[in-house]
Amino acid sequence: MSNLPYAPAAAAARQTKSRLRRTAVREAILGYGLILPSLFVFLVFYYGPAAFLGYISFFHWNIFASQSVFVGLRNFQVLFGQPIFWRSLLNTAYYVLAVVPVTAMLSLALALLLREAMQRRGGGLTRAFVFLPHVTPVVATSIIWIWIFNPQFGLANAALSFLHLPHLNWLSSVHWALPSVMVYTLWHSVGLYTVLFLAGLSSIPRAVLEAAYVDGARGWLLFRRVIWPMLGPITFFVLVLCSINTMQTFSQIYTLTGGPHGGAGGPAFATTTDSLLIYQTAFLYDHFSLASAMSIVLFALILGLTLLQKRIADRYVFYR
Repeated sequence: MSNLPYAPAAAAARQTKSRLRRTAVREAILGYGLILPSLFVFLVFYYGPAAFLGYISFFHWNIFASQSVFVGLRNFQVLFGQPIFWRSLLNTAYYVLAVVPVTAMLSLALALLLREAMQRRGGGLTRAFVFLPHVTPVVATSIIWIWIFNPQFGLANAALSFLHLPHLNWLSSVHWALPSVMVYTLWHSVGLYTVLFLAGLSSIPRAVLEAAYVDGARGWLLFRRVIWPMLGPITFFVLVLCSINTMQTFSQIYTLTGGPHGGAGGPAFATTTDSLLIYQTAFLYDHFSLASAMSIVLFALILGLTLLQKRIADRYVFYR
């Protein structure tokens, strides 16, 4: 009998909990219904092909054949026994190790300069010019850069002549072909990361900078002790994004080094990266299973590098 006074309160609590549960279910159904079109696009055009890629990497599969033969890890064994595959991995590593740090440092330097320019008249126009190369088509601008790197009448050798330096066979040289692609990649992509660094700089509280200025921080000391630590999260994001994009670079290498008729990836496989070799293996030589195995290896390398960067960031990046 002593519990009777509490019965109405318990019943009201159960009704409230039931009502909240029904509301949560309705909101969940509505939310999933709204994102269903996007989920369908991701399933059909992203996750579905990725799952099929993993499937055919364990088969001897031909797009023109009606049957596929399970071969297990045979494709990976053949892949790791190919010298050209190891050459493509070395080229990819060289390309990433050269492009990513230079891109990050150049983007940060431009962002610092633009931050000062934006406080004056015309800063917004300067920022637009810096970002413009990134939104231009890769193939179209690559054709222009082929003319710039032309050994007879290109602007690159004209600049070397002005500096009284010897001419170079930019895209035709085994030693200079990949660095030439790097120069184009820097020109095309640095604008994106500059804008990201600008966003990071604008998020630094002015009170913090003013306090550091009052304490005597100037120039390099201000950057090293205040600005750089507070840019840690955006720096981590830029490095991860730039690493992923650089490891998957294809269009500029394919166009600058000759395309379908000029022996893309040359000269002497000097610019054959993993992404380019995947394309050539699949669509020039019709070895789709081997190309799928290459894609799995490239995915594993990108994932491993990203996890390594994440572990380093967890130790050194300051999140405010």
